[in-house]
Amino acid sequence: MNIQQLEYIIAVDNHRHFSKAAEASFVTQPTLSMMIHKLEDELGVKIFDRAQLPVQPTQIGRRIIDQARLSVAQINQIREIVQEEKGIIKGIFRLGILPTISPYLLPKLMDVHIQGNTDVRIMVKELTSESILRGLANDSLDGGILATPLNDDSVTERPLYYEKFFAYISPKERSLYVKNALEESDLTAAKLWMLDEVHCFRTQILHLCNLRKKRNTQSIFNFEAGSIDTLIKIVDNNEGITVIPEMATHKLSDEQKKNVRPFNNSVPVREISLITRKEYIRERLINIIVDEIKNAVPASLNDPALKKYVIPL
Repeated sequence: MNIQQLEYIIAVDNHRHFSKAAEASFVTQPTLSMMIHKLEDELGVKIFDRAQLPVQPTQIGRRIIDQARLSVAQINQIREIVQEEKGIIKGIFRLGILPTISPYLLPKLMDVHIQGNTDVRIMVKELTSESILRGLANDSLDGGILATPLNDDSVTERPLYYEKFFAYISPKERSLYVKNALEESDLTAAKLWMLDEVHCFRTQILHLCNLRKKRNTQSIFNFEAGSIDTLIKIVDNNEGITVIPEMATHKLSDEQKKNVRPFNNSVPVREISLITRKEYIRERLINIIVDEIKNAVPASLNDPALKKYVIPL
C-alpha cells in the first residue's frame, strides 16, 4: 500500500468514473486501474463495485476511502508544516460556502483576492452546512463559510462578520407597509415566504418569529424557495413578506429598497464564520483568507458587539 494508491481510490470516489479519475490524476486508465487492483488484492477486499454505473464504493470500500482521505490529508500536512516554517504561503484552498452567503460575498471577495496577488488559489463550491461539515470530515474541503455557532468540537470557528436581518414587504401588505419598523410578531401577520428546509437561514427565521412551535399555523404560506433572490422576486410580484440578510439589501434597486424594514426593539443577526478542521495547521494561509473576507464586506458588518444578538441555528 502506498500514498499513490490511496490518491487513486480517492480520485475514483470523487469522479465515480475510472477514466475521469485517471485524467484528473494525470495517468492512463490502465495504470490507475492496475494500481487499484493491486491494492484490492493486497487488502483482500473489493473497494469498488464496478458493475454499477456510476462506479460505487462497496460497504468496506467506503470505510477504506474515508480513512484514505484522512491519511493523505495528514501526509500533506507534513509538507504544509515545512512550507509554514519556510514562510511559503501558496497552494489550493478548497472552500465550501452557503448559497445564502455566496451571491453577496463572492463577487467582492474575488476582487479582493485577485488584488492581493497571493499564490493561494481558492476553489469554491456552493454547499449546505451539512455538506460542508461532511467535506471537512472526509478532507474534500479545507474550509467552509457558514452561519455559526455550530457547537461542534470537530471544527474551529473563526467569526468573520455579523449580518443583520431585515424584513422585505410587499406594498400589498398595507397594514405592515406603512410601518417604519416591524415587530417580530408581525412576521406571523402575513404570508411568510421562506427558504426550503436544507437552509440553516430558514432555521434562524423560525427562531426569529418563534414559529418552531407553530408549524401548522395558517399564516405561513406553503411555498418554499431555493434562494433569497427568489424570495425577493416572489414578494415583488405577490403579497406577503420575507426576511433577508443585510448584504442582500445592497443588491436591491432604489425602488426595492422602499420595501425594506428593520426590526423594532431588536437586532436579529447571523454570525458568519470560516470553519476548518481542528487539525488544520496552515494558520498563515487562513489568516490571509480571513483578512480578505473581512475586507470584502462593508465595515458595518465588522462589529463584534453584534454577537450578543445572534439568532440560534
